[in-house]
Order: sequence, then structure tokens, then C-alpha cells
Amino acid sequence: MARAKVAILKTSPRTVLSDYHELMNLAGYQDVVDKKADTGLKINISWHYFFPASSTTPWQLEGVIRAMKADGYDPDLIHGCHNRTVVIDSHLGEVENKQLGPVLDHGLRNIHLYEGEPWIPVREAVGDLADKFVVLNEVYPKGFSIPKRFIGENIIHLPTVKTHVFTHTTGAMKNAFGGLLNEHRHWTHPVIHETLVDLLMIQKKIHNGLFAVMDGTFAGDGPGPRCMVPHVKDVILASADQTAIDAVAAKLMGFDPMSIKFIRMAHDMGLGVGDPREIEIVGDTVAGNENWHFDGPYKEMTFASKNQHRIYWGPLKGPMEWSLKTWMAPWAYIASVIYHDMYWYPKNGNDRVLEALRSDWGRLFENWEKLTPDQKGWTELGEPSEDYRHDTKALLGKGVGLVWGALKESPEVANRLRRRAQGKADDGTIPPCCSGR
Repeated sequence: MARAKVAILKTSPRTVLSDYHELMNLAGYQDVVDKKADTGLKINISWHYFFPASSTTPWQLEGVIRAMKADGYDPDLIHGCHNRTVVIDSHLGEVENKQLGPVLDHGLRNIHLYEGEPWIPVREAVGDLADKFVVLNEVYPKGFSIPKRFIGENIIHLPTVKTHVFTHTTGAMKNAFGGLLNEHRHWTHPVIHETLVDLLMIQKKIHNGLFAVMDGTFAGDGPGPRCMVPHVKDVILASADQTAIDAVAAKLMGFDPMSIKFIRMAHDMGLGVGDPREIEIVGDTVAGNENWHFDGPYKEMTFASKNQHRIYWGPLKGPMEWSLKTWMAPWAYIASVIYHDMYWYPKNGNDRVLEALRSDWGRLFENWEKLTPDQKGWTELGEPSEDYRHDTKALLGKGVGLVWGALKESPEVANRLRRRAQGKADDGTIPPCCSGR
């Protein structure tokens, strides 16, 4: 297999916008992302509330959009792209994480894939490639659908550097998970590594161009992608090889990429390069050789993550996993919202967010709407936060609404509401009455 190339740069708020432009060109994005095709910026929201390293940063989005416009890409052919998960509210998330502003400020379309977008059976999109899936045919014996708009479209993934309780690390490959599987994604959790490999196969088949830009200004260690310890690391990465960029990020965090199953599988199947010895680092090679010595996702697991592991791979698999494939599945969504949004964030998240906001990146985030950058970045960051805490009562109140949203948007309930409201849509779209918005 040919060597892969991953670009990496050290950055700061003062130069982050010009650094993103340099980074993307170092990685050769113009050779991959066709100017004549529509380009979706696949935004990551791992938590609808702001939590450092959990979701696409506003400067990441701003930097990518500015770089593309400077290089002659038509803004009319660029759009922000969001998926939906049952436990994450993407509309709340794009506001809380300040992602909506860059998209609208540059006049881009903002597309939520579950709202009026047609989805088509995967075999119509990939043909005989579906016969080569490692696990998805077993997980979904009746098939599954993907967004029709993805066919022939460029995708630029916008993940962050962080750990994950299911896949050890998460990045470019995992960022396709929500956008390519329309319902019952949790059915794939017991075989999540194999699923990511299947999804990469699909992407390489359907997309015109495939690229990733990863933000490590904050990086997350611990039981991610939510309940992490954020660290300021000041790095950004880019690559046309989804496996290689995930491998380099894993190595930065202190892990052996080839010991992570989805990276090893993709490498062995020729879908990308996961062996760091076969990856060319361009840009700041010193930064590319850092080792952050992260603990990883399993040393200090949360109550929720411990029990997720017990259900999918441990002693609770027999007694409980079956219920997640029945009408009873919403119990898990409700439990997740109650634990994460109504307990963990008020108890632990507020303090970690407040500490992170004292950093330069935190000041940039908090004062984002008040600041005006020059071509390179931000010379002024505003005053640091004295208290950015979400009021516990307000979080509990929002939590009630999020519990209702998780129940209403769960496939088990939404499908019934959809049929009751107007029947199955002929064109495959999700009726607005049942999109939960």
C-alpha cells in the first residue's frame, strides 16, 4: 500500500485561521475535494452542551470555510451537515457549541439529514459492494438506508481528538457513524469496530471526495466522547486518509494505533494506512512525534459507561441486550439523558468546563460572538470567565425536555407516530410532523 500523508501543525488563537488554511493544503485537500461537486462539512456533536474536545469547535469550522473560499470553492456548493442521535439534540448542540454562526455568517446551507432529506436503501447506492460488508448485513438483515444526497458529494469530516468508551479512540472514521446509519445505530455497538470498517467502504464508494480535518486544540481523555478530562494541546490535523489521521491522533494520545481494532482492520483490508511507519507526517514533524500519555477510556469509567460495556460485551448482554432491539429500547435513551444531562454534567461537567474556559481557547469560545478576527486569527480574546456554570435547575428543566425528545425521536416511537400521522412517505423522507423539530 502507498504511504499515507497526514498534516499536523501547532496553532494558537492568534494564527488558527491561517493555520487551518496551510494545514489543509499541506494535506493536499484540493486534489481530493472536487470544486465542482457539492461539499458537506460533516459537523460532530458528541454532546449538545459545550464540553471541551467533545464536538467540532467554531474556529475549526470557521477555518475550514475560510480556507475553501480563499481557494476558490463556491460557497453555494458548501453546506454544514448534521445527523441526529436519539440522545443528542443537534439543534441545541449547534447553538451551544457555537457552530451555527460560522455556517450562517458565510451564507452556507445548514442541512439536518433527518429533516426532509430522502434516504435510499444502501444496495441502491453501493450495489454488489454490500455483499462484502463485514457485519452490517447480519446486523440489518432487512437492509438499511443512507442519505441520497451523499452520493457523488464531497465530505469533509470535522472530528476532534478524543477517546471513546466503545472504540478506544474516535475521529474521522467514527464521524461517519451517525450520517450513514439512519435508525437503530445502537444495534451495531457489539460489533462497532467492524461497523466502522463497513462504513468506510461505503464512503469510499459513494463520495466524490473524502477528507478529514481534526481539531486537537482541546483533546479529551477518559470515558469519552462526553465525560472526559479536557487538555489543551494546540494541534490540528488533516488528511485524505481517514484511517491514517485516526492512527496519528491515537499515537499522539499515547496509544498503539495498530492495537485499536477498527484501525487495524481498515489497514489490513487496504482501506487506509494505520501503521505509523507507513504514514508521512508533514508540517510540524516535532508535534507529530509528541506522546501525551493519555490514560484512555477504561481507567476511570463512569457508571453509565461501565454498564454499557456490561450490556454489550459483559454479564448483562444475555439478560438485557435483547430489549434494545424491541419496543422497550427507549429505556436506554431515557437513562442516558438522565445520567449525562441531569446528573453528570451538573455534578462534574460544570467545573471542568470552567477550568477549560480559563485557557486561551476557552476565552475564544466564551467571547466568540464579540470578537472579530483578522486573516490569521484573533489578537484579542476577551476577559476570562468568572463563572460559566449552567444553573443546575435550568439543566434539570432542560433535561426533562431532552428526555421527552429522546422518547419521541426514538425509532420505536417515531415510526409509530409517523405511520399514525400520515403513513409511510412515498419518497422516503421523514415527515416534518415526526422529525421532532
